[in-house]
Amino acid sequence: MLLALDIGNTEITVGLFRGDQVTAHWRLTTNPDRTPDEWGTAIGTFLLHAGHSPNEVRGVILASVAPHITGSVKAGIESATACSAVSIDPRSPLPLRLDVDEPLSVGADRIVNGLAVLELIRADAVVVDFGTATTFDCITGDGRFIGGPIMPGLRTSADQLTRLAAKLPATELVAPERVIGRRTDECIQAGVLFGAADAADGMLRRISAEWPTPTKPVVVATGGLAGVIAPFSELITRIEPDLTLRGLRIAAGHLGLRW
Repeated sequence: MLLALDIGNTEITVGLFRGDQVTAHWRLTTNPDRTPDEWGTAIGTFLLHAGHSPNEVRGVILASVAPHITGSVKAGIESATACSAVSIDPRSPLPLRLDVDEPLSVGADRIVNGLAVLELIRADAVVVDFGTATTFDCITGDGRFIGGPIMPGLRTSADQLTRLAAKLPATELVAPERVIGRRTDECIQAGVLFGAADAADGMLRRISAEWPTPTKPVVVATGGLAGVIAPFSELITRIEPDLTLRGLRIAAGHLGLRW
């Protein structure tokens, strides 16, 4: 089996593959204070709860944008599964050309999102990844990553709002019934959720106006908050919550891992 990890700044998404299919997945908080032993115990426990022994894992692949914990996570996984994790980076020999001015600065998550959407769409596409940051990964059908904007994520914006404004309470991110809220929590929910959806649509319109080919790109949403924001977007056409994990599985195949 293949263990795939998308290590973000806030959460780590973990998927377990049998062949091409995800058989289990879970999320962990990106906690920099955990030791390698603690990461190994956490991963091993999740595998056991999913009905699998750590010994069933034959390959491990990861994409990380949190280098301060990557080493500890990799060491923990190796102790739990006896497999060395393969990390994706811009130098990885993958069938996605990084057609940007600074290819070595492209995040591993953006690379695997591009691989996944190429397999899924096989045409021009934009991946909107709603995480700690909201990224717009622009991929042409001939296999080029051409860049794309990065803006603060929904959770980041909401946390900053309630942290810096003393009279605004922390609020659950669910959609209110109206834009003109009658309670403070409704006002925050409307501003954060509808604002994020409209900001994404505005950015997508700008991307479309600059698109380098005559083809209109398909817009795919992913990330932990995609299911919350995408329903309020006019331009997102599909939601693929496991897109990044799927990209990691594709990358593993190209890098010669066997599971």
